[in-house]
Amino acid sequence: MIIAILVFSAALANALGSRENKTDTVRISGRVRLIGSGPLTSLVITTEDREWHVDQADQQKLWQLQQQIVTVEGTEYFQDMTFANGTPAGRQYFLKDIKIITPKE
Repeated sequence: MIIAILVFSAALANALGSRENKTDTVRISGRVRLIGSGPLTSLVITTEDREWHVDQADQQKLWQLQQQIVTVEGTEYFQDMTFANGTPAGRQYFLKDIKIITPKE
């Protein structure tokens, strides 16, 4: 019974995605945007090739810079998304410990 619970828990965790711990510091430039609706909004920095989701703890730093182009440094990590049937659904990229280098108009 316990084995069945552990197997089910592992399958559920994979269906939701798993976060990879990564300690690389990156410098990116892009537009700060608010995405989502209602109570489920979040900030992203949109670059030419991806959207970087701003970690919840760092959103206040960038809140007043919405729709501006900024250069920031931060620690990157990502989450591999998987559908319930095990098919890969892509990857979400995140930034934490953000330091604002330059806001540009």
